[in-house]
Amino acid sequence: MTANSDATNEATGAIARATARRQRLALAALLAGALSIAFAPIFVRLSELGPTATAFWRLTFALPALFAWMRLEGGGAYARPAGWADYLRLSVPGLFFAGDLAVWHWSIHYTSVANATLLANFAPIFVALASWLLWGERFTRTFLGGLALAIAGAAVLMSRSLNLGLDTLFGDALGLLTAAFYAGYILSVGKLRARFSTAALMAWSGVVTALALLPVALLSGEGLIAGTAWGWGILLALALFSHAGGQSLIAYALAHLPATFSSVSLLVQPAAAAVLAWLLLGEALGPFQALGALVVLAGIFLARRGSR
Repeated sequence: MTANSDATNEATGAIARATARRQRLALAALLAGALSIAFAPIFVRLSELGPTATAFWRLTFALPALFAWMRLEGGGAYARPAGWADYLRLSVPGLFFAGDLAVWHWSIHYTSVANATLLANFAPIFVALASWLLWGERFTRTFLGGLALAIAGAAVLMSRSLNLGLDTLFGDALGLLTAAFYAGYILSVGKLRARFSTAALMAWSGVVTALALLPVALLSGEGLIAGTAWGWGILLALALFSHAGGQSLIAYALAHLPATFSSVSLLVQPAAAAVLAWLLLGEALGPFQALGALVVLAGIFLARRGSR
């Protein structure tokens, strides 16, 4: 009996250690993905095309790499899409992501970039609210404190350029809608990753996103053809580095980490983007903004401590 108990305890300990290793790897992938996406605003700023056309090429150029990856990995432990029901499931995150990109780009037309970016990063609030309403998830006070601290840090980080008022109300509302779309994307990816591989999920949802963005870009009157090789290179870098690389790392992490904590951790993105804009584009980063970035990191650390 003792031998059986020892064997059971050892097996349980081995499973716990393996789970902890997977979670550490997933956390590293999540942060690496957030840092990769932090380059996206830099690429968008350098793009020769309009924001929606740039988003379209971001998906379109990423698809060959994603489908090649899916073919190389085979089925493995995950199901391959089979039948319209699976493709319908995989279209859900694609539509949410298309809404996120399109609405955020429209919000920039009606409010400041800082307002649009800050409000779009309220996604963790919507993720937590949906997790509570739909699945009855409960949160510790430590996690909620970390969430509040991270969002406050993001607000401090962008405070220099914030412009709140009635004239920006419509654009600000679009910024909040962007956050809701991204929350839907995070939650749907988190659920689907239990069934489909990262490559399959990113590839098939990416097809839906690209198809949804194309008419939006055409209706907005944006050109779809870059004028120089440099312009095409920027679009290719955005597609392969920020999307195929960054978003795929986040999708991988969502299979092993709670969606609520993951959404808070993604707030490292605006902090990293501010630092990159300072280093690469010469945009000033004052001590107050640097403090905001540190507050974001402290909030993420606190949320991790409070995550079940």
